[in-house]
Amino acid sequence: MPVPSRFAALMFAGLTISTVRAGDAAATRISKTWDLESSKWKYAVAAADTPEARTHAAAARPDLSPYLKDMWAQLNGNLAEAWTLPHAAWFLRAAPTVLKSRDTGAAIPIFAAEIETIRTALEKHHIKSPGLIPVCMALATFQDPRSLDTLKKIATGNPDAKIQGVAALAAAMVMKSLGDDSRVMRERLTFLREAIIKSSDVDVGGTTVAKVAEDELYIIRFLSKGRIAPDLAGAGSGGQQMKLSDFSGKVVLLLFWGSNVMDAEQTVKITNELIKRMAGKPFVVIGVNRDPVAKLRALEADGTVTWKNFADPDGKIATQFRVGSWPLAIVLDGTRKIQYSGPPGSFAELTAEALLADAPAEP
Repeated sequence: MPVPSRFAALMFAGLTISTVRAGDAAATRISKTWDLESSKWKYAVAAADTPEARTHAAAARPDLSPYLKDMWAQLNGNLAEAWTLPHAAWFLRAAPTVLKSRDTGAAIPIFAAEIETIRTALEKHHIKSPGLIPVCMALATFQDPRSLDTLKKIATGNPDAKIQGVAALAAAMVMKSLGDDSRVMRERLTFLREAIIKSSDVDVGGTTVAKVAEDELYIIRFLSKGRIAPDLAGAGSGGQQMKLSDFSGKVVLLLFWGSNVMDAEQTVKITNELIKRMAGKPFVVIGVNRDPVAKLRALEADGTVTWKNFADPDGKIATQFRVGSWPLAIVLDGTRKIQYSGPPGSFAELTAEALLADAPAEP
């Protein structure tokens, strides 16, 4: 007996709803499991109190790649569906941290193709969708200029003014990677004004659009390339008072870090190696460390860390410098003028080397 068309339609709708619920539940399970594993690892690293324990804890870092692969298995082929949006936002935040090296030595995300597929799907299916606020902020976290077009399309094409404002805020954040050209700065300011007007009270990750925009305006005024960095002051792990201006005349790599941030072990390794290579030059690394003071003191005492550090367990200095992504390197010339701000590594080192090229060696 043929199945009545109305009954067949109801069966199909039921199967579709069941499939959506299963995919949504599986994706939620993946992200929550990763978040739990990551939190457990960070706690173990923070609790380690000897070099051996720290090495063991750092080596036990959970691998994000299988979680991303599992998440992609849920998203792939379903990105036109609204239920994928929060999970796509999680993927966009997490995937850029998993890198591979090209033959040239440059690092690129392993999941670059998947990230691009998500961007394409957003533009094709979701410019006018609700639920885009987490996606917009995820696109802003890794400051890929290719995301700027997507955010601009959301800012002008979404019917919800609050989503327009969040997209404008995210666009302004992405534009930090484009430099300090006057045209870029004007466009960033325009986006920030739009964000404040349309979305000031919208919650974005536990804070508001107004607060994030205020921080971005502060960065433009005081922490952009070419600005004189604030003369931060504080205490080292032993209570000794320090000021950034104590190192006037030297190239300074100001490193915001902690033992439980992602890639902390690698950050410590490359920084110690950089200090050795720069020996005899007017160069210094100054850390701003967010560990408990006792932990920082132990790291310095056993030689794990070979540079001076401001102890900043309550985050006051990090807040002054509007640090949103850890670790962060800021390279200053001898007059405390900002010449680079971004992840530690090759670009920070190249900036420091360029500044030191004509500097006389220290006696």
